[in-house]
Amino acid sequence: MTSSVTVVGLGKIGLPLAVQIAGKGLRVRGADLNPELTGLVAAGRVPFAGEPGLAEQLEEAVTAGLLTATTDTTGAVAESDVVVVLVPLVTDAAGRPDYSAIDAATAAIAAGLRAGSLVSYETTLPVHTTRQRLGPALAVGSGLRPGRDFWLCHSPERVSSGTIFADLRRYPKLVGGIDAGSGKSAGAFYESVLDFDERPDLARPNGVWDLGSAEAAELTKLAETTYRDVNIALANEFARFAAATGIDVYQVVEAANSQPFSHLHRPGISVGGHCIPVYPRLYLAGDPAARLPAVARQVNEAVPAQAVQLLAELAGGLSGLRVAVLGAAYRSGVKETAFSGVFALAAELELRAAAAIVHDPLYSDSELRGLGLTPYHLGEPCDAVIVHTDHREYSLLTPEDLPGVRALVDGRAITDAALWESTPRRVLGIGVQSASPQRTPAAH
Repeated sequence: MTSSVTVVGLGKIGLPLAVQIAGKGLRVRGADLNPELTGLVAAGRVPFAGEPGLAEQLEEAVTAGLLTATTDTTGAVAESDVVVVLVPLVTDAAGRPDYSAIDAATAAIAAGLRAGSLVSYETTLPVHTTRQRLGPALAVGSGLRPGRDFWLCHSPERVSSGTIFADLRRYPKLVGGIDAGSGKSAGAFYESVLDFDERPDLARPNGVWDLGSAEAAELTKLAETTYRDVNIALANEFARFAAATGIDVYQVVEAANSQPFSHLHRPGISVGGHCIPVYPRLYLAGDPAARLPAVARQVNEAVPAQAVQLLAELAGGLSGLRVAVLGAAYRSGVKETAFSGVFALAAELELRAAAAIVHDPLYSDSELRGLGLTPYHLGEPCDAVIVHTDHREYSLLTPEDLPGVRALVDGRAITDAALWESTPRRVLGIGVQSASPQRTPAAH
């Protein structure tokens, strides 16, 4: 019976999960290399904003003595029955997996691993990584055999920032062990710490789903995220063609999706976040013969430059202009710039001798400067505008909010055409012959 759990990696996914587990009465040790973060968590203070319910539940768990935090991963693991790993796997500049962080975490876990323990990797991984890379590393560092002396599984996290606790209830928890015993151990653990909403839309009851192998669990997470990138790329291809043909692609998407076998996503100026731009690369690391994910990445990564080109055509050139980019966050309401298109937009504008200035209601001037961006405030003069993030505030903007603006490109279909009748305006995916009403945006 599980009595003590270590969660390795107290980021935006790991900390809420640690709090969730502690809420079930288990003793949880949160391990992270960042001493400032662990200090805040140990004091019951949330180190980042934007996760509903986290502050209250964290304080309750710490006050009850059920959640502690440490930088000593090995020491925490040595006192735990279960180890859940949420150390991110990132990619390098060439799009290849950089295993350095997760390899280091695995070595620290192995040094403290006890016989009979369960190790569950929730980090999104290329197929075969759990069995062929991490299992052997744990064995070498611990002297224990996976599947015999300890249990090992992959159980991909499937939640999103801002809705983590709801997502933990909403989606089946997938597990895949390196053997049947590992899968059974993982299933019993997650059943004990998670609650699930009823989902009559699912083919089987919501809950823990054992997929039978670590590889199936790894591929499922990669499949569901790579699907989104490929789908958005297809939508962006349709948007490019529709705009050139005088068609409103949003009208087309809505009409196509009225047939139950069509599930087109919306196009957009960029695909950001820790997941969708990265996980297709992780899939390709395991399946280098795949073609669609690689092409989809190329399509989506090209859209910021296309938006800048459209603005240049609309404004009659960009050299010497002050161009306001509205939105640094990769999506509305989330204070995160991982793989945000704002960086590609700023770089492309600078290549065209324009001054890129950036506004985002979620970020202070100092935070924007820390990201290498030049702050802009609504009401200050600018020559042209690109809408990058679908913050609701931008849906009500008028030319008066951007004095001097002579061209606007809306990359999220969020601005109101009626408010911009006096200013040249183009929406990505809508041709000049179209006259479409404003639509409620949907974030990627």
